[in-house]
Amino acid sequence: MKTHDMKLISVLQALSDPVRLEIVKALAETTEKTCGACTNLKVAKSTLSHHFKVLREAGILQVRIEGKHHYYSLCRDELEQQFPGLICAVLHVDKERW
Repeated sequence: MKTHDMKLISVLQALSDPVRLEIVKALAETTEKTCGACTNLKVAKSTLSHHFKVLREAGILQVRIEGKHHYYSLCRDELEQQFPGLICAVLHVDKERW
């Protein structure tokens, strides 16, 4: 997704769900994860896939497909360029950690 296509309302709606916020927090601590790596979240696999889809469509996540596996990562640079400081504020992290 191009930076100018990202809409603040879509990003905020995507981040308003506690499960999606936990996914973003988990991805902020690493470079990428598979959907299955988020088994600590107590939701059905189909529900988890839906949450990843919402985050991807909002422009928060990007996906890299390798065989049958989907690897998700945060669109850090794009988010910071379009909405400076937003994700850091939402995640309560210093900009240096982001």
